[in-house]
Amino acid sequence: MIETGILKTVAIARDEEQYSLGKILGIWALGALPMAILAYIVAPLIIPFSPLPAGFTYWCLMIAGMAWQFVVSLVIIYRELGTLNLKAIFQRTWLNLPRDPVTQRPSPRLFWWVVPCLFLSALINLGLANYLNAPVAWLFPALKAPGYADMSQLAGPQYIGQWWIVGIFLVSSLLNYFLGEEFLFRGVLLPKMKGVFGRWDWVANAALFGLYHVHKPWAIPGLIVASLAITWPARRFQSNWMAIIVHGVEGVLTLILILTVILGLSS
Repeated sequence: MIETGILKTVAIARDEEQYSLGKILGIWALGALPMAILAYIVAPLIIPFSPLPAGFTYWCLMIAGMAWQFVVSLVIIYRELGTLNLKAIFQRTWLNLPRDPVTQRPSPRLFWWVVPCLFLSALINLGLANYLNAPVAWLFPALKAPGYADMSQLAGPQYIGQWWIVGIFLVSSLLNYFLGEEFLFRGVLLPKMKGVFGRWDWVANAALFGLYHVHKPWAIPGLIVASLAITWPARRFQSNWMAIIVHGVEGVLTLILILTVILGLSS
């Protein structure tokens, strides 16, 4: 009975209470600004004293920033629901089967909509992103990646056999594609943005997610466009598992690249 009451409270909170523009931007800032501080202030200060190579130190700082997003998300959810019951969290953050937009009935077959979204995401990230990002380099040449943020430096032969890198990758992926970025932007924010943005809430969410990457401004245009393939299925079918799948596939590709380095196949 108590659990049923909790879930009814979640349904009311999800369906009726929407965020104001100020609250949306405030939550965005809580996720974005710490990442910028870590990337541009903390990283240059501690890298000279870190026992890790610069790229790994930077990577760990980004992981810390995403862990902060997880904490922020839990605090927001708890303040809204008064509980951290897993079923309540899943219901509030759309971690459920996709729902038919017309009948509102859940159906696992709707996951097939992920396939065209994956193709669109790949097209943008692998084919169009460089063209979308090029104007940033032309207009703002100072906005280029600092040396320590260039992750290609982690592909050297000195990392052959260094399996601890996979551990860092797994923690990073868990926070990037599930408990950090996705939890905050699609779980906390997306269900609450319709009150301000109406039917275009998924576009606004993609824009906010792209602009959240103030820690790598040279890539923001491409990230905004690519994020449309993540936010559309999540909003259309009210299932953030779809967003997690589309966003998380890039992690699979990253893992393959990491394994080629560790196994010495990239040299």
